[in-house]
Amino acid sequence: MSQEFRIESDAIGEVQVPVEAAWMAQTQRSLQNFPTGARMPLGIIRALLNIKRAAAMANKVNGSLAADMADAIVATIDGLLQLDDVELRKDFPLSVYQTGSGTQTNMNTNEVVAHLASEQSGLQILPNDHVNMGQSSNDIFPTAMHIVAVEAVDNVEKSLAHLIDELRVKQDAFWETIKVGRTHLQDATPLTFGQELSGYISALKHNQANIDALRPQLYELAMGGTAVGTGLNANTELGKAIAATVSEVYGFPFTAESNKFYGLANHTAMNTVHGAFKSLAADLMKIGNDIRFLASGPRGGYGELSIPANEPGSSIMPGKVNPTQVEALTMAAVRVFGNDTTITMASSQGNFELNVFKPVMIDAFLESAELMAGTMTGFADRMIHGLDVKPARMRELLDNSLMTVTALSPHIGYHAAAEIAQAADKNGTTLKVAALESGDLTEEQYDEWMDFMAMTNLDRSNKE
Repeated sequence: MSQEFRIESDAIGEVQVPVEAAWMAQTQRSLQNFPTGARMPLGIIRALLNIKRAAAMANKVNGSLAADMADAIVATIDGLLQLDDVELRKDFPLSVYQTGSGTQTNMNTNEVVAHLASEQSGLQILPNDHVNMGQSSNDIFPTAMHIVAVEAVDNVEKSLAHLIDELRVKQDAFWETIKVGRTHLQDATPLTFGQELSGYISALKHNQANIDALRPQLYELAMGGTAVGTGLNANTELGKAIAATVSEVYGFPFTAESNKFYGLANHTAMNTVHGAFKSLAADLMKIGNDIRFLASGPRGGYGELSIPANEPGSSIMPGKVNPTQVEALTMAAVRVFGNDTTITMASSQGNFELNVFKPVMIDAFLESAELMAGTMTGFADRMIHGLDVKPARMRELLDNSLMTVTALSPHIGYHAAAEIAQAADKNGTTLKVAALESGDLTEEQYDEWMDFMAMTNLDRSNKE
């Protein structure tokens, strides 16, 4: 099929652009030169639009941009921001894998706004001179990165808080449900399932505190640094004005009071915050694995927990129930581990005044945040919420455990208690039979000292 084109030009020369496209020459060149990989996240596009809206308003106030042009830019951006993701994507089709500064996506935004604003207003609004006034890709793209990163962190924190709440419900419900403990994948002394859950909750609360403490680093915006951090061609108050406006739009306390040379060349904040994501993912992996192993069975595994049957577990085995929410959670965790390596490497790269791995860094960051927020919510709602215990199975395993012999050690000594456990294991008897055969204690003493609840020291434990 034939396609009609119009001619657009940039500093390099003329380019054929599809007639219906809202973009211009530089966007078209990027489509031709970088066709591979995922598209730029639309959160970045919306952030860039909001930044350029704020810049037009500020440049109007400071007299750098004619009022009618500023108003046309703002009106056009307002229209674009109202589009749903499918419609917005039509005008912003560029790949993540482009120039490492994000320049082509910045120009895609400039071009679309300029083209549409010119059509709608009848004015000649230019991408570089008017929409990009007082800006450089080098400061505007990292500014957009921080804005969307803060939004993403907020979503992760909300999902994390929800998971903690669901775990607290189960902690309270099973606070006194006694079970065998396990260390080194071997039997250990008893605890309650509520106590076990309290450990999970505490781990997640520590992750919550880490993320919350680190998030303010992302409030610092590079806006105002322009090309190399000096602020050349930008009004001295532009960065502050943009920070104030986007703070109102997004509801977070962004600030332009930051070192611009750092803001362009380094991504310490994103690397550090994603490191907290990685730590959270590590703990989620551990918690998920514990739950699925304790629920393994129902007849051939540990079988201590009952998990919700959300869907058929097998295409061939009828009635099978699998811990699919855990599987999704742990797959997301390993993806986060990989993204952390990407972000660490990307953060270490670039030379002199500019890091040139920005697009891949924010793409990886946003993927991690989306995966964690989504899978934590699914894990909370479709696994933890419906989780139940199997008290009879827990008691069976506890009664057969040899490590409860630890409670006898203060009374008959470590060596004698060890001989009882070894005899019970060797002869296939219960611990009680082996204890009485040893002659080291009476049945009355055994029954008194073998108090499972007392072994948990539950009265010394605090709920999370």
